[in-house]
Amino acid sequence: MARLNIAPTKSNLIAIKEQLRSAQDGYELLEQKREILVMELMHMVEQVKMLEADIDKVIRRAYPALKNMLMAMGASRVEQVGSAVNYDFQFTENHIMLAGMDFPTLDVTLPKRELFYSFLDSYADSDKVMVEFFELLRLLTEMASIRTIVWRLAGEVKKTQRRVNALDKMVVPQASETKKYIESELEERERENIFVLKALKARHSGEK
Repeated sequence: MARLNIAPTKSNLIAIKEQLRSAQDGYELLEQKREILVMELMHMVEQVKMLEADIDKVIRRAYPALKNMLMAMGASRVEQVGSAVNYDFQFTENHIMLAGMDFPTLDVTLPKRELFYSFLDSYADSDKVMVEFFELLRLLTEMASIRTIVWRLAGEVKKTQRRVNALDKMVVPQASETKKYIESELEERERENIFVLKALKARHSGEK
């Protein structure tokens, strides 16, 4: 690693030691942050996997129920029943803190189910279809929030890793090499000064 191109002076040695100490402290803090982010990311990925399994289960129930409803009632009647249904879904933005970061989340408030059609004109699976698709909406809303958090966490992990690598592979080695160079040059100057002082002292003694 090439050293910094600075003069080998005591003031620069003090400055480079401070820079090296700051870089090493920064590396340790960033490494800790990276580990925490990775742990949080893995935890959220596990939540995504569990949600995907739950969504698959609901889909396997919801769409066959809808198919049965279509076969029993006919598409036109299902469309009439569907057009009579009118629900107001409320979505609320909340926030959670993970690894010291603020993440927005989206929650859906499912309305209380009502009867918008006559018992005589509906099919037994109508309510089941409603229940399953309500649950599917809730799960998909939760999935959207968690996936957004996962993407942001993954991006933060990558950014932190780049900074860790820069400190570990460039800043710290460069500062270390510069510190060694300045110390070596100052020690060499000190030896030269001692040699000159001894020579002057010896000559002064000889003249006496």
